[in-house]
Amino acid sequence: MTDPLRAVIADDQALVRAGFRMILTAHGIDVVAEAADGAEAVDAVRRTRPDVVLMDIRMPETDGLEATRRIFTDAEGERPRVLILTTFDLDELVYEALSAGASGFLLKDVTPEHLVAAVRLVRTGDALLAPTITRRLVERHARTAPPAEAAGTHRDLAVLTARELEVLRLLARGLSNAELAGRLHLSETTVKTHVGRILAKLGLRDRVQAVVTAYETGLVTAGAQEGEPRPVERS
Repeated sequence: MTDPLRAVIADDQALVRAGFRMILTAHGIDVVAEAADGAEAVDAVRRTRPDVVLMDIRMPETDGLEATRRIFTDAEGERPRVLILTTFDLDELVYEALSAGASGFLLKDVTPEHLVAAVRLVRTGDALLAPTITRRLVERHARTAPPAEAAGTHRDLAVLTARELEVLRLLARGLSNAELAGRLHLSETTVKTHVGRILAKLGLRDRVQAVVTAYETGLVTAGAQEGEPRPVERS
């Protein structure tokens, strides 16, 4: 029997924390700690070493963005998955949180079933939630980032094969593994292998970070059509 999934809930509203705790506990997920702000969340992660952190993006004193950064800077051993909670789907801080290491995001009006499924999903590493919304959010904020500067400070895509670049480009457009398999005439197993190699070569945690990387390096540009990727120079 596998150990129960362990979660920390960080939100400045006690009622929200209580509601999420009730839902998760009812579905066999062990809520090991609660936090009312980001500093408490970081401390709770250090003490309890959870699998997943439900992190409110806007909290007093230390917000969810800073807390996420601290978790991924300070954590020893296997880091938890951070799932960002927001009240609306275009919160300007969500993109920064994803860049800081968060594995995805949820709206606070999520249904109980979706909440439980999302927490279980991010534990497995298949972290790209609501891909079309995530893509729209990434595109919106990618427009404000200096492309040359972002590409110069980020990972080098030249380590990827032509096929892996194609998979990454389509993944960044929000395609699921099944859609990628259909588009590229591959099996889902082969697609998963390609995705795994992309993450390993670029030192990425999950699909969300792959999406962010595709935009920040210029492989995919905000507003470009699916068939019009920006070319990537190979040395």
